[in-house]
Amino acid sequence: MAADTLLTAVRAHLKLDPDHAVILEPIKRGASGRTIVRLKAEGHPAFIGIHYTLDRKDNRYFLPVARFLRKNRINVPEVLYDNPGRNIALVEDLGEKDLLSLSGQPWDLREPYYRSVLEQLDRLFYTRPPKDLELSPAFGPETYAWEQDYFIENLVEKHLGLDGTGLRSNADLIRLRENLGSSHRNLVHRDFQSQNIILHDSKAWLIDFQGLRLGRQEYDLASLLYDPYLDHSEEEQEKLLALWEDIAEERPVPELLRDCATQRLMQALGAYANILHEQHIDWYAQHIPIGARLLLSQVENTPLEEPLRPVLESAMEE
Repeated sequence: MAADTLLTAVRAHLKLDPDHAVILEPIKRGASGRTIVRLKAEGHPAFIGIHYTLDRKDNRYFLPVARFLRKNRINVPEVLYDNPGRNIALVEDLGEKDLLSLSGQPWDLREPYYRSVLEQLDRLFYTRPPKDLELSPAFGPETYAWEQDYFIENLVEKHLGLDGTGLRSNADLIRLRENLGSSHRNLVHRDFQSQNIILHDSKAWLIDFQGLRLGRQEYDLASLLYDPYLDHSEEEQEKLLALWEDIAEERPVPELLRDCATQRLMQALGAYANILHEQHIDWYAQHIPIGARLLLSQVENTPLEEPLRPVLESAMEE
């Protein structure tokens, strides 16, 4: 079992006697299919233990990507022990406080962490992967097409019970994915949202980066700005954009940010519906109406408003 394998790993890493007390605490975070636990050995700092399967190909990228990012001064946890033969690893424990935990707190308290995480995003922009680092396939038209179909299959059809045939052949959705997929030069985290940003030592640290790939930086920026978990107000969105401008010395092209936000929110809504219905994790249900409202705000007064409005209004009523 995964738990026994991880307990064996921490004993081997710390050279503990078989009867040395080790406490294992499950960590319920996200829905990647990995087993993630906190391991506390008496008299030693805690570790995060990860047991992964190869059912999801990106799980095997986690360890090499972690080492690559850390080498390039991106704030990620250190890999302390790994056993590829058993698909396990021990990584630095950064604690339980994430960006989501600051929801509702005063802006002055959150601002330094937002600045820190946006600095990480800016640094990622200038980081170049070596040719031998295997990553997930770059964002291209086919990747965006998959995300759109994921949204249609899981939210539109499975969750709402609507007919998604027209959306699959919609010319404006096709144009969106082709335009976004025409360029993918920079590294993208791919799931740059509040649960994947840990707050430690007064800085922001990134986790769940196994989906790192080449793409458009605006996709990550949109993921943070329009995160349904945090549901930033328009005023907060503007403050975040001002922070980004101060760090990156420019603002994103509004139309490009809007298109990336549209694409990202479709992917997120598809994920929420899939996790809700396939893994029966009810926590995600509350975020579907929020995500639908945020997506509607992005497509208003665009060609996508007409085909998506009925779907999104239905999702907002759930």
